[in-house]
Amino acid sequence: MRNPLLNFTRPGLLLCVVLAYGTVGYMLIEHWTPLDASFMTLITISTVGYGEVHQLSTAGELFSASLILGGIGAMLWVFGIVTEILSTGALAEYRRWRSLESRRNALRNHFIICGYGRMGSQVAKELDENRVQMVVIDHNAESVMRLRREGRVFVEGDASSEEMLREAGIERARGLISTVDSDERAVYIVLAARALNPDLYILSRAGLPDSIRRLELAGAHRVISPYRMAGRQIVQLALRPNLVNMMESMLQGGIGVEEVVVGDGSPLVGRTLQEAGLLKPGNSHVLAVRRQDGQLYVNPDSDLRLQASDMLIALGSDLQLQKLAADVQ
Repeated sequence: MRNPLLNFTRPGLLLCVVLAYGTVGYMLIEHWTPLDASFMTLITISTVGYGEVHQLSTAGELFSASLILGGIGAMLWVFGIVTEILSTGALAEYRRWRSLESRRNALRNHFIICGYGRMGSQVAKELDENRVQMVVIDHNAESVMRLRREGRVFVEGDASSEEMLREAGIERARGLISTVDSDERAVYIVLAARALNPDLYILSRAGLPDSIRRLELAGAHRVISPYRMAGRQIVQLALRPNLVNMMESMLQGGIGVEEVVVGDGSPLVGRTLQEAGLLKPGNSHVLAVRRQDGQLYVNPDSDLRLQASDMLIALGSDLQLQKLAADVQ
């Protein structure tokens, strides 16, 4: 997003040019010192009515006349531009820009959403419900207006631009979700994001089946086809309606599934699930354990020993899952 105060650049540059023109002119024509020459220039273009610093020669008087004509014209133009900028709320816009920038800079371990259309806005709502911080990148004027109304942290610009991704804090981000409609743009976004942060978790939408492989080659960990997912869910509802309804009721009732990683210094490293107390009644239920090498233990036995960097996939309430995360770290 462009700094609104940059609108003052052209008027400021013009004033500097006029001041330099007058100062250099008096120094060359009248052989004055830089201080006297610049002071005389300020007196002339500001029309304050002070007397001459030194007696002017004929050439100096002609130069002063040109400086008066050019300087007053420049001052009038600058005054008009500054008045227009202030009347359009540039200072208020600058305060909003500074506030937005400070909120972006404060983000850590957040998600970056690229695109704020129907899917992007829904992703943002889901992240809100999970209390996950995010920043949105979009260049569409309507989307930007909606982001402002909703008070979201955002970057106005092209999500495939490295500059925009840096403004979104990609070096500090936890993951990136691309929801743009164009598969071609999505590929460029994934390539740029992967180049800036090799460890970033990237998830992308794909409109066409042929684009899934391209996005994976570009660096996306997971590629989602909305139509394929919708079709799969419709079939599940048709074939197993009671199971789907039960799962939805559980998730809406405060029961969730979470991934928890066993820390390197965790006191549970080397202990079995039974010894670690993870199978006690009232705790979350460990559905699976994934080793760092990719080996997966579904419905693991009680004598499975935990290793550092194991990922536990557990089912439970928010409090139960929070307790599990605290226990294994």
